[in-house]
Amino acid sequence: MVSVEDHRPVRLAILGSTGSVGTQALEVVRANPGAYEVVALAAGRNQKLLTGQAAEFGVPELRARCAAEDPGVLAGLASLPEVDIVLNAVVGFAGLPATVAALEAGKRLALANKESLIAAGPLVAAARSKGSGEIVPVDSEHSAVYQALQAGPPGAVRRILLTASGGPFRGRSKAELERVTVADALAHPTWSMGPKITVDSSTLMNKGLEVIEAWELFGVELERIEVVVHPQSVIHGMVEFSDGSTIAQLSMPDMRLPIAYALAAPGRVPQPVGVIDWARLGTLTFESPDVEAFPCLGLAYRAATAGGDAPATLNAANEVAVAAFLDGRLPWRGIADVVGEVLGDHEVGKVSTIEDVVESDGLARRRAAAAVDRRNAA
Repeated sequence: MVSVEDHRPVRLAILGSTGSVGTQALEVVRANPGAYEVVALAAGRNQKLLTGQAAEFGVPELRARCAAEDPGVLAGLASLPEVDIVLNAVVGFAGLPATVAALEAGKRLALANKESLIAAGPLVAAARSKGSGEIVPVDSEHSAVYQALQAGPPGAVRRILLTASGGPFRGRSKAELERVTVADALAHPTWSMGPKITVDSSTLMNKGLEVIEAWELFGVELERIEVVVHPQSVIHGMVEFSDGSTIAQLSMPDMRLPIAYALAAPGRVPQPVGVIDWARLGTLTFESPDVEAFPCLGLAYRAATAGGDAPATLNAANEVAVAAFLDGRLPWRGIADVVGEVLGDHEVGKVSTIEDVVESDGLARRRAAAAVDRRNAA
């Protein structure tokens, strides 16, 4: 738990500062003057925006770094002694070293990089134990579950329910999904996110990855973590307890709320976002996910059940397939086909070191790239 005895501002390292989550985190900082001090920033390739952010928040040049050419800077910034909270909003597998470094250094890790837990859950758990760091999730669904879990002891949890908007293609048949475009996939109905996570939402892979993340975060058996489609995206997650009570967290879709909670927990910032107008809210609806039209969700459960490095393989293959789709080299339905092929050919290995994860990740990427090439050559 972050505790600042002298009432000084909480000092933040924001990794992935130029992306969707990072820029919204800086909005939270602006809205709470005096509460937070940004002492380190890292971005991918957007040097111009990073330079502007550093100038605005007074971050020295050595602590405002582009990580595209030197990924090692992320771990260095995450373990700075003067940092209280590390927000890891790096996209993809590249965020793992920063996650491990922050936890080993005893930091609070505000985690928006779900791939860290998915690819290397055992390593993250070991780092958390070694350094006594804590994870407060930033994903809206896991933030909701994290908050709802405060209502009862861990042993009383019966089910965790993660909600999914259904993405832009909810209700479409397999045949209709044959012809969707990149623009279609990026037109999310309720959330404004980066392109990779938006495509993952359209395939329901994002929800599958979140199932694995919840499994690693909360210590609940995989079969007790369920997904329900909720198109309005007002209920973000629910916990059902042994007595039949279900505790849910509700707000209008606004990522600033879970970001702010991760920075302030167990307290809350005074500036409200995502406030619900109950008189105008209308109907909240729920339905089961269509796992036939959206097979990526089932692939994620399959990888989690296999264990070992299967989740890392799933994640790596998906990153390659999504990149190929965004580049116009793979149709939308090809994403699940490529991931399923790579996962089907995979022999499950161990995850004992970062090197194990790197090896599994690299092998899966090569196999996925080859699968994409074969489809282009056909």
